Amino acid sequence: MRLVLDLVVNHTSDQHAWFKESRSSKDNPKRDWYIWKPPRYAEDGTRLPPTNWRSYFSGSAWEYDEHTNEYYLHLFAKEMPDLNWESEECRKAIYDSAMRFWLDKGVDGFRVDCVNMYSKSTEFLDAPIVDSRFYEQPAWCYYANGPRMHEFLREMNEKVLDRYDAMTVGELPHTPDPKRVLDYVGRKDKQLSMVFQFDIVDIGQGGTHKYHFEEWKLPVLKKIVEKWQRFIEGTDGWTTSFCENHDQGRSISRFASDAPEYRVLSGKMLSLMMCSLTGTLFIYQGQEIGMINVPKDWPIDYYQDIESVNFYKLMAAKTNNDPEEMAYVMRSLQTLSRDNARIPMQWDDSPYAGFTERKEGAWAHVHDLYPEINVAKQLDDPNSTLSFWKDMIRFRKQHSEVLVHGTFEACDIENEKTFVFVKRFGGKRVVVTLNFSNEEQEVVLPEHEKGLKFMVGNYGNEEGGMGERRRLRPWEGRLYMAGGEA
Repeated sequence: MRLVLDLVVNHTSDQHAWFKESRSSKDNPKRDWYIWKPPRYAEDGTRLPPTNWRSYFSGSAWEYDEHTNEYYLHLFAKEMPDLNWESEECRKAIYDSAMRFWLDKGVDGFRVDCVNMYSKSTEFLDAPIVDSRFYEQPAWCYYANGPRMHEFLREMNEKVLDRYDAMTVGELPHTPDPKRVLDYVGRKDKQLSMVFQFDIVDIGQGGTHKYHFEEWKLPVLKKIVEKWQRFIEGTDGWTTSFCENHDQGRSISRFASDAPEYRVLSGKMLSLMMCSLTGTLFIYQGQEIGMINVPKDWPIDYYQDIESVNFYKLMAAKTNNDPEEMAYVMRSLQTLSRDNARIPMQWDDSPYAGFTERKEGAWAHVHDLYPEINVAKQLDDPNSTLSFWKDMIRFRKQHSEVLVHGTFEACDIENEKTFVFVKRFGGKRVVVTLNFSNEEQEVVLPEHEKGLKFMVGNYGNEEGGMGERRRLRPWEGRLYMAGGEA
């Protein structure tokens, strides 16, 4: 087993000793370890933040400090001030205390939080207005993929990572262009081992606000998968395969069906898809047992995440609690909120899902369905979602050449009900057929895909080959193989 640690070095707590020193006075040696700016003033004398940048958690990305009469930058919560990577002394301290400290203890690498946000634009201009209802506007164009970003990562490798042969996987939001992603993961200019590219988990998010859910159709997902599967062809980069993390709604609820009759089938179908994709596979806690989004009837009082709660309060104030608007906000939160992935892990059917023995319960509400969806119930059940994930991971390892490293080709990409793709490596071919609907669907394979043998499916195993046409049952996934060990 290898251990990868979460590395959060874009910001610290406002209770960190560094920040306490930084805010103590303008001439403190650590003052420039964080980003401080003087206020600006409106014509009527009203004090304003240095820019109109919006925090990820709603409201201004700047917090006023009366002691020094300046604002500090926090892209996230006000309790999470951003470090100033322009300060060489700050960078040295980060490398020593946050990286070498853990690598010397034996960790094998890092999942690097918001890795493309260290270098901010030094001009600190106002962000373009995309929603005139608010003063604060999304400003990622000024703090993501900034001018010194690659310089900082090269330095990080030279001074720390290369000396430990450490693996890195970085969060890379706001970077949809494959050419820009390759700048981070190309082996010739070593910066990161791989990245989490956010296109797939951003599906359905609003253009101006994350929690303004927008309807989408299957070709959107298919084109994203194809884009990042084919991204590494002919390059020296590497990719990842994932569809859940701690900041997103659950994949069964978002991309398939969490209806009782289809929930398990959907979880297995998505497992089959993810385990068939090229790249390093990442599975988020609870995904392996088919955890789903929180119930639709949960009130806002049940939500704990700061991003969700702040957005709800913001929209309530802006719309004067308009019933229709707030119902839309709640539907969006139920689909996209981080609470969906952050409620307690469901270990068994004992009180609070086995997450805690405290009589007061867990820190957050436990999902209503924890007696049905939990680890203990699935461990010894060969037909469970957990068992299917284990089988698929084993199958993926057995056929790693074609599944982990094979080339990718999508078929009939505009089809809104089915997803069919082909993987190839050497003389081996794999065809994956997926039905993303509640109804039977006919699948037509390319003419050249002959001689395929059924290998695995989420409805169970069966013998026989596959002709040119086949009907897939609701939320069915099937994998066929030809050549090699098939």
